[in-house]
Formats: sequence, C-alpha cells, structure tokens
Amino acid sequence: MNMDTALHNLGVGDDTLTQDEKMFLSENGYLPLGSVMTSEQVAAFRSRLKTLWEMEGEDAGSEVHQEEGSIRLSDLINKDPLFDFCYTHPRLLAAIRHILTTDFRVYSLNARAALPGKGVQALHMDWGPQNSGDTDRLRNGYFYVANSIWLLDDFTEDNGATRLVSGSHKWAQPPKDGMGDPRETHPEEVLVKGKAGEVVVFNGHTWHSGTLNRTDRLRRGMHMAFARRALPQQTDQKAYLRPATDIRLTEEQRTLLDV
Repeated sequence: MNMDTALHNLGVGDDTLTQDEKMFLSENGYLPLGSVMTSEQVAAFRSRLKTLWEMEGEDAGSEVHQEEGSIRLSDLINKDPLFDFCYTHPRLLAAIRHILTTDFRVYSLNARAALPGKGVQALHMDWGPQNSGDTDRLRNGYFYVANSIWLLDDFTEDNGATRLVSGSHKWAQPPKDGMGDPRETHPEEVLVKGKAGEVVVFNGHTWHSGTLNRTDRLRRGMHMAFARRALPQQTDQKAYLRPATDIRLTEEQRTLLDV
C-alpha cells in the first residue's frame, strides 16, 4: 500500500486542516491541534506509562535516550495497542503531510516526564543539516523531520512546558550556531500551554526545549515523530517489531511504520 492510499483510508483529506491552519504551520513552524484525546484516553495513557516506568526501572528509555532530570520511555508502539492512536490520528497526519509531503514514515514514539525541580533543556532541533546541501534544502522548505507533543498533564508556565521558537524552522541552523547560550530565553520563543488531552504538532527543525518544572509533580507528555522515509528511524520499527505487534497491524499502519 502506498502512503497516499494509507492516508486516504485513515481519513486524511485536503480539508482535514483548514487553510488558516496550514498557513500558520508553514509560517510559525508549529500548530496547536486542540483537544485530540478524551479524558478517558488521557487516563489510560497515564496509567500505562506509569506501569511501564515501574516495570522498566533504570532501563526506561534506553532504546533511544535517557536524560537526567526526566523519566523517559521509548519504543511505545510495541508496548501496547493503546499507542496506535498516536500515529494514526487524521489531523496529526494531515499536519505531517503538510510539512513532509507523503514521503514520510514513523520516526519514533517516546514519553518524557519532567521531574519536579528538573526538566530544563537547551534549545535544539530534532534533526540538523548535515552538509551545505541540507542547509539549502531546508531554506527552500524541504524538511526532514516533524514531531508532536501529546499533553498528558496541563502544560503551564510553572511545570516545565515545552518552548518553541516561532519561525526558527526557516533558519536552517542549530541553536548553538544562532545564539550564545541555547539555554537562555529567546525573544521569539512561545511556551506550549494547554490542557491535558491537547496535541501540538511542530516542524522538527523548529528550535524547542523543555523548561523548568517548578511544581512538586511530574509533567508528562508523549512525542510522536515522523521523518522522511530515507532517514534512519530513531526507533527501527522492523528491528524492534514484536510478534504481538506484527499480528495486530493493519496495512495502513504497516505503511506508516514501514514494516
């Protein structure tokens, strides 16, 4: 099955996003999709992540990345059918298609919980130019990676909400080359604030980072990312594919995962 057919079958059409939404995403490098998860889904995701964190312990997130100051989980698509919702939602896929055209596949699905008093990251891109050709392509609007933040708690000014630097996807350079200290505040940054259940999609070349969680509670979220099909996946879906996952997948899901 090709990607056009898979997206059509999953309900993605030319009008899944409005023209205003597409323009906002193109101009700013991010787009709030509003409420995507029900309260029941949010509760189910929270519960499953808690169980996985307890089960995996010190190994949690080790398939991809572990980070001081946060609890991570990786390879989530293999760990519960619940997570299939994250890479098949039509509004998300429409936004990914707007950024990457139909030349994409799942890159990874991870979870990150900023610990109380922790969570600060330097501004970064999810994928930076590797050579001058990449830089030229980025400047001409050819992007390689797109990502999304799935809010499992309310994101506020106090609990380590993600910050995005509006328009930075057009700059075709990593933050370390564009500012003195990527941990400092940027004049164009926007804080992702919203209610649990909301999703924000963003261009993977938009500068972003976690901020300080000044509360006494975890700030939980998931990151559903996609990339050009020629790029290596952050989580190699074929290599990690479990028999139980293989059995349940539809043809549309196989196309998205490239398995």
